[in-house]
Amino acid sequence: KDRVLIRLKQDLQLKTLPNRIECFDNSNIQGTNPVSAMVCFIGGKPANKEYRHFSIKTVIGPNDFASMYEVVTRRYTRVLTEESGLPDLIVIDGGKGQLSAACDALKALDLYGKVPIIGIAKRLEEIYFPEDNLPLYIDKKSESLKLIQRIRDEAHRFAITYHRDKRSRNSLISELENVEGVGKKTAAKLLKHFKGVTKIREASIDEVAEVVGKDRADKLKQYFDTIEQ
Repeated sequence: KDRVLIRLKQDLQLKTLPNRIECFDNSNIQGTNPVSAMVCFIGGKPANKEYRHFSIKTVIGPNDFASMYEVVTRRYTRVLTEESGLPDLIVIDGGKGQLSAACDALKALDLYGKVPIIGIAKRLEEIYFPEDNLPLYIDKKSESLKLIQRIRDEAHRFAITYHRDKRSRNSLISELENVEGVGKKTAAKLLKHFKGVTKIREASIDEVAEVVGKDRADKLKQYFDTIEQ
């Protein structure tokens, strides 16, 4: 593995070995429930416990650049606060636009230039550096490019999975909100306890009443009886 990291260090002309790499990817299928994910590789291997996902808070609608700015800001504000240590390399899934947004976030935190950062664009798998108009093309067979691709693909997978989970959770909450007296908070409480609409439907009135009270439990039972007819 060290061999690959040494090669990556050479290809990207880094000053230090990229032992800890953090990679960001956005996911907003059809513009709904925008989320971002960050994966972390240490010594060229996934460090799952270090993975993080983010629900986008400050951006309305699908805006890849603004979302990237938000999550990079949130991630490294927290790292600075907790003094948990910066990565040796940041990888952004995307071309110049996404990379530029991430760089703006680092500048606002006074971290720009202190951590190497690159973007990998999907079309030709070219590598972008801040302030360089021309991308770097690493040999497609190179182990260092394959490592960057693997990290990027893992970030993409993690973002998509979180996005699907969030979307299905939101649609379940919307379904439960059809019941009179059940709002977002109650729906979220029910899902947290029962882990799904099917389990709520199968639960006894007393079991549901323990979570949301007798009145709402009766209304939920009536609702499920109605839609099953």
